Amino acid sequence: MTVASARIFLSAGEPSGDLHGAAVVRALRERLPHAALDAFGGPRMAEAGARVLFPMEGFAAFGIVEIIEKVPAHYLLLRRMEREFARNGYDLVILIDYPGFHLHVAEAARRAGIPVLYYIAPQLWAWRPQRAKRLAAACDRLAVILPFEEAFFRNVGVEAEYVGHPLLDRGAPPPRAGARESLGIGAGERVLALFPGSRAGEIGRMWPPLREAGMTLLDRGVATMVIVAASEQGAYPGSGRFTLVRGNSLGVLAAADAGIVKSGTSTLEAALTDTPMVVPYRVNAITAFLTRRLITVKWASLVNLVAEREVVPEFLQEDLSAERLVAAVTPLFDPASPATVAQRQGLALVRERLGTPGAADRVADIATALLAA
Repeated sequence: MTVASARIFLSAGEPSGDLHGAAVVRALRERLPHAALDAFGGPRMAEAGARVLFPMEGFAAFGIVEIIEKVPAHYLLLRRMEREFARNGYDLVILIDYPGFHLHVAEAARRAGIPVLYYIAPQLWAWRPQRAKRLAAACDRLAVILPFEEAFFRNVGVEAEYVGHPLLDRGAPPPRAGARESLGIGAGERVLALFPGSRAGEIGRMWPPLREAGMTLLDRGVATMVIVAASEQGAYPGSGRFTLVRGNSLGVLAAADAGIVKSGTSTLEAALTDTPMVVPYRVNAITAFLTRRLITVKWASLVNLVAEREVVPEFLQEDLSAERLVAAVTPLFDPASPATVAQRQGLALVRERLGTPGAADRVADIATALLAA
């Protein structure tokens, strides 16, 4: 095998992984135009130049209960992947996010004698750190996207490199004036952004308290406009007084004075746009009961984790209520309030720690080095 003619298998099991995987495929194509790139992925990876052997549609799941329901389908997929590894003689497997299932894929690749690069590694620092030894045995390298992860994984015996966060590769956020103009927001409007999530179950749990908080803030005159960052297929009953915007999360955040932003990557987007926020989250009750026994970190939001201190207030599970959200977000509409000033100092720290664009290029460089080793 020469590096130029390498055979690489890439695996991503949900839309976000497909997006990040597509960037890696493009970076690999620039370096290795004649390499064979096969995938478990979606339309973005196919468009970027991968041959999708296993379409990812229907596999994504979130939460312990939801994942259990998908176990049979994932088991059959793993068996098919094992046969493909044996038949095609891949030179490298690149796994993208999708923890749980991808640990099994990494072990299958290891049994087949194929080196493994894991991009967007499992958040073992948050729960189940005992799995680190298993991960170390299955993977040759980790490409991590949060600055504290490199030291964590190296300390538990896994070779890891911080490559930066892929959010930074989407380009700079729009300026506030331009974002407001594009959304038809008047100069004097006080805008609240609501981010209830993207998955149906997530929206179902998050939407009622966020809707009530938005209505209360409108009634009290704290906000004069509420914009919902809506998913393409999401349903938002009772949103008649709100403006729904689909597919423009950075624009919504850049235009907002403050946000109620569910825990997840959206909080990092808010940090990039310097939008003060409060962070709610609620999972399935059974999932919450089980994970409480496993969680090993102090915070849920990525902003607080990256800053290594509380920058934004969090309201999780039974602590999540419209009343608490309203009380916490109200002072954030005043740029001079101590809460806003302190939070923006913390958000600046987060932006500094996230580094510079180029995550996919760095992953492709690591992959090329592994192929040449």
